[in-house]
Parts: sequence; structure tokens; C-alpha cells
Amino acid sequence: MNDQERITDLILSEKKMSSNYDTFASECVNVQLRDEYLKIFNQGHQTQTDLFKAAQQKGWYQVEQAPESKVSTAYQKFSNQKPQ
Repeated sequence: MNDQERITDLILSEKKMSSNYDTFASECVNVQLRDEYLKIFNQGHQTQTDLFKAAQQKGWYQVEQAPESKVSTAYQKFSNQKPQ
């Protein structure tokens, strides 16, 4: 396994773990345990961001920039929605 494959695997693992911790925290009755899940959740997001930046700097994880018009359209569409 090369470095690119390792970082990709780590990013995918962090995404899955973040999803799980989000679910655990949302469904946790014990406040202290929920707070611990949220701490781990935030740490995982930071790790994922660091891995993403490392992969992006090496050219392994390219993200296409959306045109400003599409960003504005999406912003207007979703900013007008009210929670139910």
C-alpha cells in the first residue's frame, strides 16, 4: 500500500467513524457520554481535515470549484427554507 492509498483509506475511515459518532451522540441519553462522543466527533473532523489538506497538497484529492452562480443559487434556495 502506497502513501496515497493509506491517506485515502484514512480519510474514508474518518468519514465512517464521524458518521457513527454523530449517530451515537444524537441517540445518547447520558449527557456526559454524549459530550464525550461529541469531543471524539470533533477530533475526528479535525483529523479528517488534516488528512484532506495533506492529500490535496500532494495532488491526490482534487475538488472542483463550483461556479459562483451555482453557489449563490444553492444558498438562496436553502436559506429560504424554514425548519419544520
